[in-house]
Amino acid sequence: MTTNRVVSYNFAPETLETLKNEQQYRNWPIIYILENRKQAYIGETTSALQRIRNHLANRERRIFSRIFLIKDEKFNKSATLDLEASLIEYISGDGTYTLQNSNRGLRNHNYYNRQYYEDLFREIWDELKSHNIVRHSIDDIQNSDLFKYSPYKALTDDQAEIVAELEGIITSNPESLSIIKGEPGSGKTILAIYLVKYLLSGDATAGLKIGIVLPQTSLRETVRQIFGSISGLKKNMVLGPNGVVKDEQKFDLLIVDEAHRLTRRQNLASYAAFDSAARKLGLDPGQTDQLDWILQKTRHAVLLYDSKQSVKPSDVAANRFSSLAPKSRQFVLQSQMRVLAGNRYTGYIDAILRQRNPQTESFPGYDLRLYTRLLPMIRDIQGLNEQHGLCRLAAGFAWDWISRDNPDVCDIEIEGCRLRWNSTTKNWINSPNAHREVGCIHTVQGYDLNYAGVIIGPEITMENGLLRYHPERYKDRHGKHKSLSPSRMVDYILNIYKTLMTRGIRGTFVYACDSRLSRYLSGYIPVYQQGQHEEAAEVAPDYSVE
Repeated sequence: MTTNRVVSYNFAPETLETLKNEQQYRNWPIIYILENRKQAYIGETTSALQRIRNHLANRERRIFSRIFLIKDEKFNKSATLDLEASLIEYISGDGTYTLQNSNRGLRNHNYYNRQYYEDLFREIWDELKSHNIVRHSIDDIQNSDLFKYSPYKALTDDQAEIVAELEGIITSNPESLSIIKGEPGSGKTILAIYLVKYLLSGDATAGLKIGIVLPQTSLRETVRQIFGSISGLKKNMVLGPNGVVKDEQKFDLLIVDEAHRLTRRQNLASYAAFDSAARKLGLDPGQTDQLDWILQKTRHAVLLYDSKQSVKPSDVAANRFSSLAPKSRQFVLQSQMRVLAGNRYTGYIDAILRQRNPQTESFPGYDLRLYTRLLPMIRDIQGLNEQHGLCRLAAGFAWDWISRDNPDVCDIEIEGCRLRWNSTTKNWINSPNAHREVGCIHTVQGYDLNYAGVIIGPEITMENGLLRYHPERYKDRHGKHKSLSPSRMVDYILNIYKTLMTRGIRGTFVYACDSRLSRYLSGYIPVYQQGQHEEAAEVAPDYSVE
């Protein structure tokens, strides 16, 4: 392994004299880091001497005291552009520095021998650690929220094209509405966060009043903390729908992530808060929804939406979004950015759950398993969590949340396994006891996991080849309504399980309480083997409701 790729100098005019006779700093691809232990700026150039001279003349860069030059005889322009983007992404995720960089121009691109340079990046990172420039390992950073939701992401082609079009729409029209559709893992949240930083870094859009709206409390708090650590972003830019109404000024742009989780006046925990917000806008509470609030409070709106991630009757109806189609610009995210199984995986899971008789598929490099006993799945998830971190159990809402009031009791009992629901609703994924608990849709949706162990509860079973909903077994009080047909409730529940089964980056493990449903799934998902295939249980545990 080549060493001493990273060299350090004072960021001062005398450094130009030191370097002027070295050809590699005159005409060779170089990556560099300017830093002062609090802030940093990362760049790449084919002339380090000229770039240092330019930065010394830049008032914003004069705060820096050191420059680290990263050199290698195998560098080329494509490689240094890619490595620069990776350094920006990972150093932002490391959390040591606040970056002066904008996120404009960060884009994924292929080039000759890219895998070599991706491996080389790990060696460069280790050298940076030896210089105390970075603190954390790459694996630890990849598990952090600061990395996952950073605005310094290199975009896919479809994301970059959408961002460019949105910038044009916003700068050339007094008002606009854009709807971006995307499956789980297609990068909707990444795009939403990136777009805020991108626009606030642009000359024509830097002065806009921008808010990013996240309907889910847990994810909203996570993103709010991240905005507080990024230069140019502020925590108060991250809002819930009620926060939008409370702001006295109209926004230039509101970007709504998980727009399918905006609510209407049905099955709410608090009607008073909803009614108060609607009346403040001069709207009839019984004839409005949070989508109306957003559209009234902004000149430009960008909605990121997936109808198949609507999981409650209180979610804004799908026909509300389709009714906006004639007056909106429509975009679709195609790439799969989360699960290593690739673009076909989410469609395959959806087809299985909705009994569309898909052709059985395999996903090399992705660990998809069906368990017929729960204990082995629990043990495997816990073991993988020790290796990789961020491996969690999640389940449908088929058990009462008793431990909320009495943390000494268990909520879920299956085959002698006694488990508790999530002990917190805010950032449960990263909470200290999460690896010993079970998350629900409300604490898992919107987050990435390395491995997800999904328990399909007894609220849905298979009878005579068809899925049957059992309302008495479904315990989410705000997730059901007596006016809804069983088939509509099945749709909501399948949306929940599709969402849970598309959280795992490296793998998804599945256990179904109903033996007939488990047998059906075994036709599409490989059954877990320990020496030999286990047979599906002939009799499911007794989940009768008193």
